Amino acid sequence: MIVRRGGYEMSGKQLPGEISGRLKGAVCFIFLISAVVNILALTGAIYMLQIYDRALTSQSLPTLAALTLLALSLYLFQGLLDVTRAQILVRLGARLDERLSPLTHKVVIDMPRFGHSLAEARERGRDVDIVRNFLSTQGPQALFDLPFMPLYIAFIYLLHPWLGWLAIGGALLLTGLTLLTEIVTRKRSFAASRAELSRAKLAETQLKNADVIHAMGFAGRAVARYEISNAAQVKLQTGINDLTSSFASLSKVFRMILQSAVLGLGAYLTIKGELSAGAIIAASVASARALAPVDLAISQWKSLIAARRSYKRIGETLTALKTDKDTLKLPPPEHNLRVEAITITAPLTGSVLVKDMSLELKAGQALGVIGHTGSGKSTLARALTGVWPLLKGHIRLDGADLSQWQPDELGKHIGYLPQETSLLDGSIAENICRFDPTPNSEKIIIAAKAAGIHDMVVTFKNGYQTELGSEGTSLSGGQRQRIGLARALYDDPFLVVLDEPNSNLDHAGDLALTKAISSVKARGGICVVITHRPSALAACETIAIMKAGQLARLAPKDQIFQGGPGIKASHSNLQPEKALATSEA
Repeated sequence: MIVRRGGYEMSGKQLPGEISGRLKGAVCFIFLISAVVNILALTGAIYMLQIYDRALTSQSLPTLAALTLLALSLYLFQGLLDVTRAQILVRLGARLDERLSPLTHKVVIDMPRFGHSLAEARERGRDVDIVRNFLSTQGPQALFDLPFMPLYIAFIYLLHPWLGWLAIGGALLLTGLTLLTEIVTRKRSFAASRAELSRAKLAETQLKNADVIHAMGFAGRAVARYEISNAAQVKLQTGINDLTSSFASLSKVFRMILQSAVLGLGAYLTIKGELSAGAIIAASVASARALAPVDLAISQWKSLIAARRSYKRIGETLTALKTDKDTLKLPPPEHNLRVEAITITAPLTGSVLVKDMSLELKAGQALGVIGHTGSGKSTLARALTGVWPLLKGHIRLDGADLSQWQPDELGKHIGYLPQETSLLDGSIAENICRFDPTPNSEKIIIAAKAAGIHDMVVTFKNGYQTELGSEGTSLSGGQRQRIGLARALYDDPFLVVLDEPNSNLDHAGDLALTKAISSVKARGGICVVITHRPSALAACETIAIMKAGQLARLAPKDQIFQGGPGIKASHSNLQPEKALATSEA
């Protein structure tokens, strides 16, 4: 079954062929090592059998020495293979992390733009870590040892059929206990995972709104909401821990009872003359070794469930990853932008946000987009930049649909300033050049000057090397927005989309914005400006009015606004609200 989630197709498929093939090869190799380890694990039982039934009866010191030397050699070889198996599992986890983390991260960083919360994205991002950490525990080794349980039971059966049937009964009992653990904990584990995600979402929301919570005095109520969510998660998690620890204790008790039962039955058979003394010890050692993996698997069941769930989600995440097609590298666009009857839906809900919209812009033009809140303006911006996919229609640069470009290649030709300007941890220069590994200093300064921030940046102590982010310099909203504008203008992209670019700007910032838009037009680029403030429209010669997700009107600015051809954007009579009211009338 395939489910649409946030613009991606997520299904229950496992890892891609190349990675899955290598994983299967590694698993087969570990299984072979486990086979040898479990055969060698019979060394203790056979050694006891030979000591009691041969060395003691013959009272031969050379026989005792030879048996001890042989057993010691086999023990050392078994230990070496055990260490090798553990190291292979650790390195397998590291290799999976190395190969899968970048791939899953590529999907994870896309999830918020499709409406998923940061908590959901972080949960997906932790899946590789969970699988890697599980591979470094004893849980996988127990799983590899479980298939060899019949080997020990067969050995016990050869000593005496009654002992074999007793071992079989004990194995079935513990296997049933393992299955019961799986049945009882599966749904509860899923519910606990959902509760943990819900708690993380709530914590994330409250952290984002910490200033508002403090300023308006409802921190106590916020903490109370978190307390309720946390209590629900803790209750579910405590229930799972109680179950797994109880089953682990029962498993341990049953294993000790079985081991004692083997000794007791062996003693009875020895008294009856049907079994030797050495066989009693050998059967006891073999039965303990046969059931040890079951005991260990149950004790590790919580980690096993988490790793299994994460492994499945990794498969879904990588299935959701868009496979980049081999496309011919197209020349940079330089002529026009065409929007052809596009319909855009919200990725999570599927509700239509923009319907049957068409327009065309040519090089050197700037379009201003206005409309009431919720009219689809920001949705259009996301579609023009390729952030949101289209339900139908086409967006073309020089006649080529956006899908004909590789995402990284398309990004070179697009500049985007979203409503909420987010700067990444790094220097101002790195943010402006979009973390180009080979930045061009001249282009960085040109973009900064175009956004009107060069004089501001050089006043900082470290200039363009000033660190931003949680550990860096704190900037005002207007400063961050202008750095974001410089990033959008870096390397002269053909299409520049600005969503509320002057929401945090003062008069000087407005003038710099108008100059930046004019410079895009002057070099033959196309600029789309989405705004509620008239000052942002000064350099736009065409205005689009959006209403309820549709293009209500597209006309030259002088026809949209009152005041004639000589009007200036800074004048008070240039009012989008009046233009909207006129359009609706």
